[in-house]
Amino acid sequence: MARSLLIVCRQAPWSGPGAREALDIALAGGAFELPLAVLFLDDGVFQLQGGQHAAAVQQKDLTANLQALPLFGVDALFACRQSLDIRGIGEHELNLPVQSLDRPQLTALLADYDEVITL
Repeated sequence: MARSLLIVCRQAPWSGPGAREALDIALAGGAFELPLAVLFLDDGVFQLQGGQHAAAVQQKDLTANLQALPLFGVDALFACRQSLDIRGIGEHELNLPVQSLDRPQLTALLADYDEVITL
């Protein structure tokens, strides 16, 4: 049986290659039907915000990659409620339907997965 994988996205969309790499891993895992989930934590919650202007910082837009996650079978999408609150991001501003979790729920989520990759 395949081991379950939790991918934790902690980087803002344009702070380096981590955000893109995390999404690439999630899409690849989904294509191979691995049991996986994605958690957006800390500055990683900025990836979920709509209205980003990638061209302004000479970057490629991650929106299409994010929206492809459910198409690849990656339906378990989570965001840290505290990270959203601290950054002033309301759930109505998110591009994807995610389940927001508080700290105790995050601890339980991390314990549910065999492997955790943090980028």
